[in-house]
Amino acid sequence: QVQLVESGGGLVQAGGSLRLSCVASGRRFGFDVMSWYRQAPGKQRELVAAIGSTGNTNYTDSVRGRFTISGDHATSTVYLQMDNLRPDDTGVYYCNALYYYDRPYIFWGQGTQVTVSS
Repeated sequence: QVQLVESGGGLVQAGGSLRLSCVASGRRFGFDVMSWYRQAPGKQRELVAAIGSTGNTNYTDSVRGRFTISGDHATSTVYLQMDNLRPDDTGVYYCNALYYYDRPYIFWGQGTQVTVSS
């Protein structure tokens, strides 16, 4: 029922910018937390940024000040604005959505590739 579809990835030179988007469908009452994760070659998947239902946000230290997460309730979309990209930002970026009922329900998108060249 719930489906997350990411877009906006691509190839960019160091110092450039990309804006990722994730459209969520199939959840009438929204999500409690939406977030972006990434997985670089040879590394574990890591949290990049998260946004809660109250609009509070949190970022991994390595991206704080460069990335901005935001949401648009009207379009059921979460965004990740990425500025001043570095080669070590390269990886597959995944959208994640979570809501609580009797337990956490967690959903993942298919991922979108971000490649930053030097």
